[in-house]
Amino acid sequence: MTTEHLTRPDRLGTVLAEITGDDRWTQHQTRLITGGKSNLTFELTCAAGALILRRPPTGHLLPRAHDMGREARVQRALYDTAVPVPRIVFEEREPHLLDVPFYVMEKVPGVVLRDTLPPDYAEHPGDHVALADALVDGLVALHEVDPEAVGLADYGRPEGFVPRQVRTWTRQWEASKTHDVAAVDELAARLGAYAWSEPTRPAIVHGDYRLDNCVFDAADPSQLAAVLDWELSTLGDPLADLAALLFYWVQAGEPAPALTPVLTAKGNFPDRRHLVERYARGSGEDLSELDMYVAFAHFKFAGIAQGVAARVAAGQMAGQDFGDLEAEVERIAQAGLAVLEQRS
Repeated sequence: MTTEHLTRPDRLGTVLAEITGDDRWTQHQTRLITGGKSNLTFELTCAAGALILRRPPTGHLLPRAHDMGREARVQRALYDTAVPVPRIVFEEREPHLLDVPFYVMEKVPGVVLRDTLPPDYAEHPGDHVALADALVDGLVALHEVDPEAVGLADYGRPEGFVPRQVRTWTRQWEASKTHDVAAVDELAARLGAYAWSEPTRPAIVHGDYRLDNCVFDAADPSQLAAVLDWELSTLGDPLADLAALLFYWVQAGEPAPALTPVLTAKGNFPDRRHLVERYARGSGEDLSELDMYVAFAHFKFAGIAQGVAARVAAGQMAGQDFGDLEAEVERIAQAGLAVLEQRS
């Protein structure tokens, strides 16, 4: 399926022109932004500027997955807080223009960091640490937002959050797996049997907080310009977000992941301990059970990787291919079990 079929510029252009008051949007170009493994992200450009469109992948979707309305809602709620998010320009929750729910948001200027740094970016001593600190501070700022104050009191159920997440991702795994993987099943069983503590306070959790889901200021790497990709956001336990960030933060000498960036394994980026200490100082959270959350992050991403593999096999990812993900699922699950073994 072509980019034009997925974004329907012939239909969307008229609507964008009406919303922006600029007729130049009736004739715009679309480009798939690679890197997204779940929902599809497109850049829309014309002489008037650039916007970003988010829509689900094609084909059959798992229940409650790829909810465009939730993404748009949380970004609207956070727009006037200390958490930088793009402004929502247009949202359609009922399939009409594109035959699927979708939304359009402003394009925030800056850089998205994946496997390499842009030329001449973050080249001064201390820039890599400052960048990492900005990322952690953004997470602290998110967890400090009062959900009720921004209209998100009903955005999720923080009570019993992690046990429910374990059950949810177990169902997702069962729905998308092509064969049994003993390591995934064992990890699910051990996480399901653990007596999880309740979160100290309800918090808005991003659900997939990592380097390449953020935009950094193009001139100052110590400034976080925007947090993107809110598909998995809800109310829950803030330590789940911190654990996800640690999972994604690859250190030197570790295997390169197939689906997420390896930039942090290069140069002078700080290690995970630095991130944990920064978060602890900023949040005051008790991190004594953090290893359990890190093991859960492995289990969750094993399920995500399997879901990506299933969508690629079904031709739902606009032609993107991410290599041998079956081996990646096994590797992630084994690493999660290793975290539990080290803890015991």
